[in-house]
Amino acid sequence: MDQTSATEHPFPWLAHYPEGVDWDAPLPAQSLPEAFDTVVAKYGSHRFLDFMDKHYTYREVARQVGYLAEGLQKLGLGKGDHIGLFLPNTPYYVIAYFAILRIGATVVNFNPLYAEQELTHQIDDSGTSIMFTLDLAILYDKLAPLLGKTALKRIVVCRMADCLPFPKSMLFPVVRRSEIAHHIPHDSAHLSYSSLTTTMGRPKPVEINPAEDVAVLQYTGGTTGTPKGAMLTHANLTANAYQCVLWFSEAEPGEERMLAVLPFFHVFAMTVALNAAMILGAEIVLVPRFDLDDVLDLIDTKKPTLFPAVPTIYTAINAHPERADHDLSSIRFCISGGAPLPQEVKEQFESHTGCVVIEGYGLSESSPVACITPIRGSYKAGSVGLPVPGTVVEIVSLTDDTVVLPPGERGEICIRGPQVMKGYWNRPEDTARTIKNGRLHTGDIGIMDSEGYVTIVDRIKDLILAGGFNIYPRNVEEAIYLHPDVEEVVVAGIPDAYRGQTVKAYIKLTDGATLDKPALLAFLKDKLSPIEMPKLVEFRPSLPRTMVGKLSRKDLLDEERRGASVNVLG
Repeated sequence: MDQTSATEHPFPWLAHYPEGVDWDAPLPAQSLPEAFDTVVAKYGSHRFLDFMDKHYTYREVARQVGYLAEGLQKLGLGKGDHIGLFLPNTPYYVIAYFAILRIGATVVNFNPLYAEQELTHQIDDSGTSIMFTLDLAILYDKLAPLLGKTALKRIVVCRMADCLPFPKSMLFPVVRRSEIAHHIPHDSAHLSYSSLTTTMGRPKPVEINPAEDVAVLQYTGGTTGTPKGAMLTHANLTANAYQCVLWFSEAEPGEERMLAVLPFFHVFAMTVALNAAMILGAEIVLVPRFDLDDVLDLIDTKKPTLFPAVPTIYTAINAHPERADHDLSSIRFCISGGAPLPQEVKEQFESHTGCVVIEGYGLSESSPVACITPIRGSYKAGSVGLPVPGTVVEIVSLTDDTVVLPPGERGEICIRGPQVMKGYWNRPEDTARTIKNGRLHTGDIGIMDSEGYVTIVDRIKDLILAGGFNIYPRNVEEAIYLHPDVEEVVVAGIPDAYRGQTVKAYIKLTDGATLDKPALLAFLKDKLSPIEMPKLVEFRPSLPRTMVGKLSRKDLLDEERRGASVNVLG
């Protein structure tokens, strides 16, 4: 964006910006390899990665990146190539990520939980011809059938045992034998990671244009349609990482320890837990698979200071019966993303740890962070905070998207800033619909108050249209969350022959609770209008989640379409 001086802008947040954070601070327009080299030069001997007690310094990771980058170049790969990562949080992900970027190629992130149909779509849509994965059956066996049947032509197989410390590296092939893929062919379609890294570690220099060259093709979640590849440039990603670092003005470069529980293939984790952590010179404790007991043990033993997560993770820690047996006091700052953070969850977690939990907002198309709540000072319950440095957030009219609304009025949230994507891969019409007049249209409905704080009301496509009235699911969810027996809730619009749609609430109760529909409706009587009141209520033992722990309205609606919903009361 145009880095005009802040004094020329009448933006309401400027008079209420956090102390120590400069909205108008310069943001380097550099490539990720440049940013990485700068950090390696400064913190080369510092630990960068901790994977199950095997440690790597920044200098050691840089050396491995050089080996792999040269190996990829010897395969003829470079600018214009899309290289897939089908990996959990392991050293392989980090090394491959920076090696791919080093040669000017583009990273394509793949969710390891994808079904074959989802993998096929993303491989073919992105033109991913080569993919990194582990020699684990749960991963390799999904990819192998797609060789030759899709754009995928080669798989780079990384041995899980090789990234483990001794003696785990020796024991893994024996103890976990059933988990290893044992039928990997020795042919031209399969390359071993070790063979690619047997080089001098001297890749040919590649000129990267940070503003134009696409670093990552990040596919949207597909919750409102077919997933699309957001083209995130080097400048987008470095700017967003620096924006996050500027916000954490109290963080100590070279001294922090980041707990990477969220998977790096998710844009929130990639930016906050990997890129921003790298710029800070932090140590990253890699967690390949989320297990609540293991995470509590890790916090106890590894003493992380930074802990980005989604609300469901903080909720689970709050509710863990043995939480008090673990020392969580090392955590200083947490940033919650991916879903609204209930006030009660924030307050409980802060009381258990003594840390500060802030909330971020954004989307894949904005790399993703656009707003964050302040670490110190004013906190407004329900708000996602203020625009991060260099970012302009505007609320535009739902009926005329050329009109920017004044504070207090409800409209679509739009974003302008250096972190806004270049566009959607091979989808010029979708790009034109999403980026208009220099604004990224988020599809989220929100309000900005007189101090610049943004509150999300709902998603445009999640609106429930019942009898001609607009009903906002989030309003209904927030009212239901006030009941002490409710642990989690999702509200959605269900087709209704008479009203068009009707309001349905899917609820998971706290352990031992016996709430029923009449008691719930009685509780909600003074909190919701008759139009907003749920007509259908389904109590469930659990609610579906995405890979990163977000409650999934999409999965619930898919169940409804299949007629698979059960335990409906009313």
